[in-house]
Amino acid sequence: MPTGVHALVRRTHEERVLRALRGGGAMSRGQIAEIVGLSRSTLSEITGSLLQRGAIVVVDTDAAKREGSGRPAERLALDPGSGQFMGVDFGHRRVHVVVADASHEILVSGSTRYDDDAPWRTRIDLAFEFIDRLSVDAGVHYGALQGIGIGVPGPYPTQPTASPHATAVPALHGSADDVDAAFVGRFDAPVLVDNNTRLAALAEAISGGSAVDDLLYVRLSDGVGGGLVVGGRLVTGSTGLAGEFGHVMVEPEGKECRCGKFGCLETVASVPAILATCQDLGLRLETLDDLRASVERSHPVVDQVLRAAAVAVGHVVGTAAMALNPAQIVVGGEITRIAPVIVQQVTATVAYELFPRPAARPLVRAAELSDDDGAIGALAALFHNSPLLAGYPEADAASQAGPRQTTTEGVAHGRSR
Repeated sequence: MPTGVHALVRRTHEERVLRALRGGGAMSRGQIAEIVGLSRSTLSEITGSLLQRGAIVVVDTDAAKREGSGRPAERLALDPGSGQFMGVDFGHRRVHVVVADASHEILVSGSTRYDDDAPWRTRIDLAFEFIDRLSVDAGVHYGALQGIGIGVPGPYPTQPTASPHATAVPALHGSADDVDAAFVGRFDAPVLVDNNTRLAALAEAISGGSAVDDLLYVRLSDGVGGGLVVGGRLVTGSTGLAGEFGHVMVEPEGKECRCGKFGCLETVASVPAILATCQDLGLRLETLDDLRASVERSHPVVDQVLRAAAVAVGHVVGTAAMALNPAQIVVGGEITRIAPVIVQQVTATVAYELFPRPAARPLVRAAELSDDDGAIGALAALFHNSPLLAGYPEADAASQAGPRQTTTEGVAHGRSR
């Protein structure tokens, strides 16, 4: 459609203008035109739209630098309060949001909670309310969003790279299929959706400044999920199920899992499962803060439960490591910072499971990023600059918004402001 092509060309021009301002600072329209190679009329149209939406602002004129007659030219710059990219991580019980500017620096982040059984419409509405609250509290606006990356729990079935013979796998909490359309409708920006823990794995793989070619990631949170980087590629699998370690059976006679099976790793090593096991053993813990206090007191019941959960995690990732031979195994989730014994026990279990030669063992470490890693990974996937994302689908808008894509550059290593 002509309108779709026009939208794509226009967005490409906008990205070139924003990239020029990101690299060169405040400039006049004439200077921008020379850098991006656009005609004055086209540039005037593009900058007019960016000014109207708040992506850029007029900072001053070049009167001080001009000599002779002539009207001083306005100088334009990026609006420091303009949110250009948004990463959203829908967990089982909370949504985390990170907003970055045109320089890929994080402007604001935060999270809000919802019930574990909340339907997707409720989760999306709460996310929108929270995003609006972040805007008011931090003075950030979203009129110039270039793209939104969204992580959802469990497999996301609409993988563009999926095998044509594969059967779509439904999400565990009902369908998340309309999350992309909801965000496109609200913000009129391209959207990318994937499994949130896979996005967290991407964030960890590039968090050190250079990509790890072979990495196995597992996150212990309200659920248990994972992600794989194999041969320098972020792996999705034919139906988006790659890395679903939480639903590997570890106790054949165990508790029922949300997936319908029994004894999955999630029923043993997720945060709710760990708290519930402590309560079953007579130690009443309701929150992570309660768990932290018990860890600090070296309570024997907590140590027993945490080690048992970590052994189960170690068995699962150790088996996967035998097949994949990763350079690193990363254990994420806030509980790993509260209880370092988890990573210690996973390390010991993996060492026992794998070949006896120390040189053949992967480095087992705690995640470097916090619980916003899924949202950070969503930004990284949105920027689409890492070699890990070769062949990975780029952000796209829903059909009613036109075929627009994000092709920005840079690394998603912003710092909170």
